[in-house]
Amino acid sequence: MRPIRSLLLYFAVVFPGGALLAPCLYRLAQWAAGHSSHLAPLAAIPFHRFLDRSLLGLALLCLWPLLRSNGARGWQDLGFLPQARPARRIAAGFALGWVSLAAVALPALACGAHTLCLTYSAGGIFRHLINAAWAAVLVAVLEELVFRGALFGLLRQSMPWQAAVVVSSAVYSAVHFIKNGGAPLPVQWDSGLTLLWRMVGHPPPLIPAFFTLFVAGAILALSYQRTGALYFSIGLHAGWIFWLKSCRFLFNPTASHSSFLSFWGGADLIDGWFSFLVLSILFVFIVRRVVEDRESEKAPKRP
Repeated sequence: MRPIRSLLLYFAVVFPGGALLAPCLYRLAQWAAGHSSHLAPLAAIPFHRFLDRSLLGLALLCLWPLLRSNGARGWQDLGFLPQARPARRIAAGFALGWVSLAAVALPALACGAHTLCLTYSAGGIFRHLINAAWAAVLVAVLEELVFRGALFGLLRQSMPWQAAVVVSSAVYSAVHFIKNGGAPLPVQWDSGLTLLWRMVGHPPPLIPAFFTLFVAGAILALSYQRTGALYFSIGLHAGWIFWLKSCRFLFNPTASHSSFLSFWGGADLIDGWFSFLVLSILFVFIVRRVVEDRESEKAPKRP
């Protein structure tokens, strides 16, 4: 049970610590914006984004002590095992992630639930593609390190890996709901704690987005369990992030089709039942591949 205790201590440090750190970062940004015209845009960043970043930063900072206390000694313990053609696994995962969300976005566009925004210049589209690619790589690597390499990896040391998939996927889905809860102004030393508590008491709409993210987390964990490394999961995650960034940039939900938004989803796609359906089909496909692999391992080998 040592990994479980370590994880509980980890979350007990990250969430209150990140909440207390956020007001300090917010005030530092306000000070910097007032002393440099180049940093002036920092003044417009809402407080909840500082809370989000401080939680992520502290989670990454505390990650290595967490892993070392449970016997991890290198990158291999985080899922970066030496495998043949890791770039090919990343590319295969990216292709699957891209196609799976394309199967959500394009039917929504064809049915009129979303419209295509055609006001951008060629330069604007090119800048978006670069920014989306960087965001996809950064978010995919960081979140796979934390949620699959560390969280799922430690949980399966203390429980069956199937249960570890469920728990890690639930945590992965839940932390994505740190949204703007209307932080009190002016920001005080305890504003981060207040915002966290407000979101616990009055969470944003969870259905169907929570279930969609839960299934996504389960797909990523199963991919890690099946391949033995994070390469495919990172590529798959990056494909999803790239599509989500592109949808927010290129697509607009149609007001006249607001009755469809609960099915097709809004600007984020994941808040619709159709995305949950598509990812559930992908989940079943991954589960079947895991079962087939286990059966082939148990089958007696021919002499």
